[in-house]
Amino acid sequence: MDFSDIFRMVNLAVGVFMVLGGIAQFFPIGLKTKFVLLTCGFLWGIHRKEVIVGIYLILFGAATAGLEFQIPPPVAKYASFMFSFLGRGVFYVFIGTVILANRWVQYVPGTIIGIVGIAYIVLEFIPSIEPPANMRDADAGWGAEQV
Repeated sequence: MDFSDIFRMVNLAVGVFMVLGGIAQFFPIGLKTKFVLLTCGFLWGIHRKEVIVGIYLILFGAATAGLEFQIPPPVAKYASFMFSFLGRGVFYVFIGTVILANRWVQYVPGTIIGIVGIAYIVLEFIPSIEPPANMRDADAGWGAEQV
């Protein structure tokens, strides 16, 4: 059974959740909201660290979603971990834990991404399920299948 489209949709959803988790870094909305204006390294209640992490999460999310459409040759060379269930699963678990913080708008995407990462790690050890074409071949993006 071919699960390629399902895996692609899951990877796109994970990319969207990464972007949403990155955007959530900028907005201190949650159970523990504090607004301190320009004191003690805060800028409107946001640490500088949260801004940097948010930018990285948005970039990683856009790159993860973009890999489902086109795979640039340098990515296949330098980010080869994205082309196996194990590598992508470990990456998703890592990003999921980076997103987790003390606000519910970060719990939700972080937890979903982490669960998908654990599922991908498990799928690495199930030989009957093959990775989609874009995870097997560095040249295959969405729409690159042979008909």
